[in-house]
Amino acid sequence: MLDEAEQIIMTPKGKTATTTTLLVERKKIKQDPSSSLHVAGGEHKGIVINKNTSENGTLEEDQISPDLSLSFRVFLVNSATGGHTEENRTLSFWFKPICHHHEKPSITQEFFQKLVHPKEFPRDYVGFIKKIMKLMQNSYPLIQRIQIELKLQENTELPQNTSLSKDEHLEELKKIEITEDEVLKIIESSYPNPITVEHIAKERHWDLEDVKNHVNKLQEKLLVKSLDHGGFTRIETNSVQVVKQMPIITKSRQPTIAIITAQYCEKVAVDALIGDKETFVRYTTVGESNVYTLGNMGPHRIVCTKLPTIGHTREAMTAAGNTITRLLGTFQDVDHVFLVGIGGGVPHYTDYSRHVRLGDVVVSHVAPDRRFVYTYCDNATKSDSGVFNFECKEYCPSRFDIQETALQLKQECESSKATPWVKFINEGSSHLDADFVRPPPESDKLYMCVGEHDIIEVAHPGVPEHLKSMEGVPRLHLGPIASGRAVLRDEQLRQAFALRCSALAFDSEFDSVIESVIGNCRECFAVVRGVADYRDGTRRSEWQGFAALAAASVTKAIVCAMNPAS
Repeated sequence: MLDEAEQIIMTPKGKTATTTTLLVERKKIKQDPSSSLHVAGGEHKGIVINKNTSENGTLEEDQISPDLSLSFRVFLVNSATGGHTEENRTLSFWFKPICHHHEKPSITQEFFQKLVHPKEFPRDYVGFIKKIMKLMQNSYPLIQRIQIELKLQENTELPQNTSLSKDEHLEELKKIEITEDEVLKIIESSYPNPITVEHIAKERHWDLEDVKNHVNKLQEKLLVKSLDHGGFTRIETNSVQVVKQMPIITKSRQPTIAIITAQYCEKVAVDALIGDKETFVRYTTVGESNVYTLGNMGPHRIVCTKLPTIGHTREAMTAAGNTITRLLGTFQDVDHVFLVGIGGGVPHYTDYSRHVRLGDVVVSHVAPDRRFVYTYCDNATKSDSGVFNFECKEYCPSRFDIQETALQLKQECESSKATPWVKFINEGSSHLDADFVRPPPESDKLYMCVGEHDIIEVAHPGVPEHLKSMEGVPRLHLGPIASGRAVLRDEQLRQAFALRCSALAFDSEFDSVIESVIGNCRECFAVVRGVADYRDGTRRSEWQGFAALAAASVTKAIVCAMNPAS
């Protein structure tokens, strides 16, 4: 009588010129040395290779659809010719009956992240299959079967440089060639502060005469104008009143809601959705200039401003704090504060309901097991045992008026497919240029780093059948938003930190802005981020304009659903 023991068995299922299919399953088998099974020993004890190809496997098992599947593309290099071949790899998962339905996406996501870990990603077929078997054997007892399909693709097109593994921001800036568009972006970023051509040339390591030539062309196109003391600034599309001091606003027209933006495209998107608006700009030669757009959103009076700069230099933090203090001091009836703009989504590779895609919008809210809506990571380290340690600052409003309204909108959308923000996207689009149009869906590529220079492209999780009609509509998500260069410089750190704090999005360090809002005794605030990339929203993506408009539109939907100020 032969003993039966549970083993991890790999069985070839089929092979063609371009496709290989394998099945890895957990089974109890009789260990018969005369069989066609190769039973491993030593450190690989419990691993079995079936030398025979299974045409059908167990018919009953083959008829059961997998619980979950995920696909990704790898780019294989021929060591002899140096040529590249694209291969699509699909993993299909079946779980044991005792595994709860809600656990399956998390287990699959974790399994996949360990499989493609940058420092341990298998570079050959044998290593890839072996790692799947060892993970299944040692770490994932609830996985019953995994089917692996490897399929060579034609018309290979290598992805562009999309590395997320390094903090490349400063190096990227040094390498950017001077163009009219790049010069305009710098002037827009500085707005409402004027900026000199000398400052632009120094910041980007460009030739001063080249900068002057491009600025002259921008002046001719009426996109920028010169001010006193050699500064240049963006010409707003709205009619603007330049003032030395803000005029007195009557009580009935005082804003009760403030919207704070940081990038020029964010301010433009919000302004497009404000009715009966008027814009005031106060330029200064010392300190920060200010821009305020006042108007209506639904039954509410709004003031929208743009920060001249953000970040963690002493100047940026001081400037942000001063701008917020001046805003809330000037408009003392403001009770709700929105920080509106673009950010980077945190993708989920297996669960559509938790997958944050380009064009979606995240509103900062507490997660079920968290007591903060925004967190900033000041420092991140990894111990010798592989444990991550994060030093963080956490922020939470005293009141959740904005979050409760956003949650109500989300629930209405899920129950009746009502998406009021789509109406506002269409409204904004009619006033904006082509930069704010939604890019084609095929431009939404999801990449993962699997080494210092290597990436894989991962397929987005499938859309459930009952939501197919909502494809292409920005989805609303509620959860914590994170930031901090300490974690953004490394994809592994970013993923670990997102998991630790349940973050759905990252942005470019608004902690000093939130501190100023709280310091000015505003108890009700929310961060609203339209997703422009899968980092922090700053990677010069073609999605930035649409993401800014989506964030502004969700903000307007929330504002219109809020009770009017008493």
